[in-house]
Amino acid sequence: MSRGWQLPALLVGVLGLAAGTVGCGSDPQPGSMAGPEGTAEADAKPGSSVVPPISTRQSVSVSDPCALLDPQDRSRAGLTSPGKSTTVAGSPVCDYVEPGAFGVSVTLDRDTDLEELRVGMADAEDIRVGAAPALRVADREADDGTCSVLLESGETGTRSGIRTVHVDVTMADFRDTSQACERATTVAEAIESELT
Repeated sequence: MSRGWQLPALLVGVLGLAAGTVGCGSDPQPGSMAGPEGTAEADAKPGSSVVPPISTRQSVSVSDPCALLDPQDRSRAGLTSPGKSTTVAGSPVCDYVEPGAFGVSVTLDRDTDLEELRVGMADAEDIRVGAAPALRVADREADDGTCSVLLESGETGTRSGIRTVHVDVTMADFRDTSQACERATTVAEAIESELT
């Protein structure tokens, strides 16, 4: 037998053993190939793929209302471009405008919970959006093309200091409140999945 094959075979065996040890529940040592404590790499279970924890994505999303809708969510709601971040009365807001058609704003409310919002709103209707309690506010008699869905923030939002999320839709011609409410509900459903 020639010795030429032994070095490559030995390297493959050592690398395979090292890879098996890293993935077999050994405690990471300083300078080892395992990730730093508290990261997805360190917290991964043997045999699982390493992905960023969902809560990390959500906490980032909850601080930025424009991050709550991904391109697919925007497409379902008829939004063709990303929103623009702004602040209104100290609350983060994301505004989406479809010129000549409609506008949507998403507001993160740190000050008011759902029960407080219900007070004084004669047109408020209790609904559920996914698992979350919500209010839909629209004057269907006036048919003014406006509708709001006010969504309880859920566990992730509450941890981030958000008490409610407001989705407001206004049709450009100020008509068709039913369509405004349908669009507001579609946006709220996408957001609710990020907040629970």
